[in-house]
Amino acid sequence: MTIPLSILDLSPISEGSDVATALRNTIDLAQHAEQWGYKRYWIAEHHFVAVASSSPAVLIGQIAAATERIRVGAGAVQLGHTTAASVVEGFGMLDAFYPGRIDLGVGRSGQRRREAAKKPTDEPKPKRELPTEWRDIGGVVVPPPFDMRTIITDQLRAQMSILQQPEAVSPDFGDQVDDILAMLHGCYRVKDFDLHAVPGERTSLTPLVFGSSKGQSAQVAGANGLPFVASYHITPATALDAVDAYRSAFTPSTTLLEPYVVVSADVVVADDTETAQHLASTYGHWVYSIRKGGGAVPYPDPDTAEPLTDEQAEVVKDRTATQFVGDPDQVAEKLETLQRVTGADELVITSVTHRHADRLRSHELIAKRWGI
Repeated sequence: MTIPLSILDLSPISEGSDVATALRNTIDLAQHAEQWGYKRYWIAEHHFVAVASSSPAVLIGQIAAATERIRVGAGAVQLGHTTAASVVEGFGMLDAFYPGRIDLGVGRSGQRRREAAKKPTDEPKPKRELPTEWRDIGGVVVPPPFDMRTIITDQLRAQMSILQQPEAVSPDFGDQVDDILAMLHGCYRVKDFDLHAVPGERTSLTPLVFGSSKGQSAQVAGANGLPFVASYHITPATALDAVDAYRSAFTPSTTLLEPYVVVSADVVVADDTETAQHLASTYGHWVYSIRKGGGAVPYPDPDTAEPLTDEQAEVVKDRTATQFVGDPDQVAEKLETLQRVTGADELVITSVTHRHADRLRSHELIAKRWGI
């Protein structure tokens, strides 16, 4: 039995293009995705970079209005930048317009980066040694983890500083999820007062928790009996560990009696392998800009970009080696392996190319090959 396939979109801005075009492309891809049989269409949240999906709730409303059946949601709202009340009320409004079609994905990415981006103190910190070996787990490539400490720059600190009000403090991620659940269920209290999220309360919304490791996100999702989304496409080194940790922590709830796992993958599919490899040849440039350039640049044109140097290629090797690139059969085989090894109940793919037509073709080819 073929498991569902969904899409995660960043509304990427291509080199030489603009925001309006990227957003129109997102609407166009979502409409095609519905025709091709994808289950969900998720929008990622990013700020101050060359992607247009900075406000998921706003874009979700536009996508839902332009489609009829496909589920539309956030992959994911960064709770470190907002409040539980704002999330519940905003997505409650979307659910009122499009009942049964809205997915509320939440993640602690903003909180995690904010913690990491704090100005370093003079106090010495214990040196953390990261594994260096590459592994193959049942055919799934698991690289050593990338050291995220190397991307914390003064520019990133400046960006993070204006995503919250001055002196604001992000609550613990687990506490925020508890608050969201309480508001959705109509049992939220502050001191001796009942507070009711309008809209939001008693909707059909079920949070999906996004995570990248066996840490807090996996534990929170499991403990609350919520669906869990593991980001193999961003953190291939730790995504499989995250799935295991979620299953170990899982407690049945009114939402789920058994764990529900979604795993992400980055893919580029074309009619032949050579074309797919060419289209994907600037993916490394894009990831390098994120890790060393302060944020994602407009997606480079593979027809004109110079190859990465050996030193640059090494910085992004974990991501380029785990991107699924090829013809439909090759990519489907890799997705099937990822599903088998993780036991995923659903896969979500992201596919970025310089030209929108190539991105459409990539999603169309794998949808037809997958049989959705």
